Amino acid sequence: MFSNITRLLNGLTTDPVGTLITLLYMAVVILLSLILHECAHGYAALRCGDPTARWMGRLTLDPRKHLDPYGTICMVILGVGWARPVPVNPRNFRHYRRDYILVSLAGIAMNLALCLLSLCIAALLCRALWVPEFLSSVRESSQGAALLDVYHYGIANAIYGGSYVGYDLMMQSTALAWVQRLFLMLAQTNLGLAIFNLIPVPPLDGYRFLDEFVFHGRLSLNPQTMQIIHVVFLVICVSGALSGFLTTLNAGAFSFFARLFAPIV
Repeated sequence: MFSNITRLLNGLTTDPVGTLITLLYMAVVILLSLILHECAHGYAALRCGDPTARWMGRLTLDPRKHLDPYGTICMVILGVGWARPVPVNPRNFRHYRRDYILVSLAGIAMNLALCLLSLCIAALLCRALWVPEFLSSVRESSQGAALLDVYHYGIANAIYGGSYVGYDLMMQSTALAWVQRLFLMLAQTNLGLAIFNLIPVPPLDGYRFLDEFVFHGRLSLNPQTMQIIHVVFLVICVSGALSGFLTTLNAGAFSFFARLFAPIV
């Protein structure tokens, strides 16, 4: 479960510069992904008539307003995590049930949008990154996804991991590989966040959606019960019990999206 930490510690010994760059990338990706996720909730609530998030200063890109220590640690260790939930007062909604569902799904929608946008940019970068002869052979064999799917193809995974030595002979610009790496990391992280937040366990968005859409608000839990469930879920996450299941879901969804954008390559 601590494979990410072990990999980073080993990297600091074998490739300190590359590892520091990886940490910088991770910081940018995690901050951007979690902050925009929460801002999406707050903005959706505002559009639905609830200004609570704006009043409490949560419609901001300031990470101090959004990051949850445990959720951020889980992002680094497990690759999935959460930020501090944006305060919402559903009594201010114009159409309670509809708006409650929209606000619940806003963060997930933001992460999916960031994933798709990042993959689209990564696909477009392939045209300038790889030499024309190599791109032609990829297109002729309909293997464009091999340049994007970080779960199933060595080329994309090498770019994602920053270890593309051996592939650099087929590149027009190795500098662009670092740019594409950022967008591949953004795509993978945001897809992971979207899927993770669909889990119907408090405090995740999937719980709020399930409560209102399926049970019409009848799953209301008192704060103490919510806290207990939160702690138990945190322990399950840190134990790595969900890692295999989430990785399978992420890999399948990422492969689908990579094939979707392969014609752009």
